[in-house]
Amino acid sequence: MLKSRVVFLLLAIFGASCAPNVADAPPKPLPAPVLIHLPGIAGEMPIDRRLVKGLVKGGVAPKGQITDWTREYRGLLALGQLDHNKIEARKLAEQITTIYRDDPRTKIILTGHSAGTGIAVWTLELLPDDVKIDTLLMLASALSPGYDLSPALAHTRQAVSLYSEHDDLVLGYGTRAMGTIDRVKTDAAGYVGFESKDPKLKQLPYDPKWIKIGNAGDHIGPMDDQFAAQVLAGLVKSVR
Repeated sequence: MLKSRVVFLLLAIFGASCAPNVADAPPKPLPAPVLIHLPGIAGEMPIDRRLVKGLVKGGVAPKGQITDWTREYRGLLALGQLDHNKIEARKLAEQITTIYRDDPRTKIILTGHSAGTGIAVWTLELLPDDVKIDTLLMLASALSPGYDLSPALAHTRQAVSLYSEHDDLVLGYGTRAMGTIDRVKTDAAGYVGFESKDPKLKQLPYDPKWIKIGNAGDHIGPMDDQFAAQVLAGLVKSVR
């Protein structure tokens, strides 16, 4: 009996001395960034795939996800489906929350084109208080200029919005006649800029030099893959 107790004690001591030190364990590798893009009212189009291709080429993320929120309401029908659009925003908010809960270190980049910027903003508004993404990128936003971005920006480290005075056909005449995605008949923010003064929001007017890299300043200009790789990717990766 005594001998067995001694053996057990020695094994316990030896085992404890050889046990790995948890504090010395290598840190868990950082997860890959997640890129999610929301198209405009036309749903997923070649321009959306080009944008994602350019952002991936620019090193934003290893791949991108295009979430077509329009479903059966593609085109102008999508503008009037406010309840449907908010439901789609909630679905995406749940997906982002799951990604964040799995590993809060994950960089999440949310991009939106035209009316898709409205879905992106509503998605952020619906996130739990502690859930944040890295970057909100809004291209040719079809939200109204006076829309209160503060609740959405509370869930992101930075937001970038590109607008162009040359986008008057869609985001000037068009939204004055048909309304913005938040249902206001006015010039859209992608044409005249947002009124928000939130320090997290960086607004970039169209630069004529961009025409050399695929962005002509019209409604689909910022969706060019070359422009995305050379300009947009740098804006996204500026977050540290």
